[in-house]
Amino acid sequence: MLTTVITSTENNICTITINRPDKLNALNRTVIDELGIAIKNIYQDVEIKAAIITGAGPKAFVAGADIAELLTLDTRGGLELAQTAHETVFNKIENCPKPIVAAVNGFALGGGCELAMACHFRLASEQAKFGQPEVNLGLIPGYGGTQRLTQLVGKGRAMEWMMTGNLINATEAKEAGLVNHVTTAENLLQQTKDILKVILSKAPLAITEIIRLTNIAARGESNGLQKEIESFGRLFSTADAKEGTTAFLEKRKADFKGN
Repeated sequence: MLTTVITSTENNICTITINRPDKLNALNRTVIDELGIAIKNIYQDVEIKAAIITGAGPKAFVAGADIAELLTLDTRGGLELAQTAHETVFNKIENCPKPIVAAVNGFALGGGCELAMACHFRLASEQAKFGQPEVNLGLIPGYGGTQRLTQLVGKGRAMEWMMTGNLINATEAKEAGLVNHVTTAENLLQQTKDILKVILSKAPLAITEIIRLTNIAARGESNGLQKEIESFGRLFSTADAKEGTTAFLEKRKADFKGN
């Protein structure tokens, strides 16, 4: 039974809520472990077609790591913590073949910002604030922040935000490309679900390939165009491609089956 993470599934969308509002949903080992379990279930449960990650309460998505826990770490402990988190949570989210979207409802700082950035895209409430303030602790981002923030907002902004540790409001985050949409706190989850509903009406195999190929592009891999060509060709052999093109010609809505 999960104690720090709540999951619920409706209309094939799983909502994962980090549930430590008294600690501003700060990440500790238990949260990381339970997020890993929840993400693994997204991969395995055929009834789940997409997911949302959010935080409990009005104040925070995830306001960073549990500082008291960090104080106990040495070099080996820090390496193990980061490696485990990458392997079980952050990289699993980024590479999930199903869409995972962050609904950021408050502070997304440090590991919280990194958790949001691992998702395929982000929506934010008007009250949301982002930042990588690890420099204030004599540390750097350890859950992918130096890489994903640079990919999303560019080298200059990423350098400044990480070196100053300054917080970024939702409007500035949207202007920089860190978030796709800013909405009211009341509408945040519903708007996120509405976007996923549109995505889930499309061909699942094509969505999976879009995720995979866009991640390749974001990482700057040199063979991205060739991989796109190969994927483009493979999809022509799928039933979904036949259904999509036939439905277009017949002027009806496509009924995709994911095969």
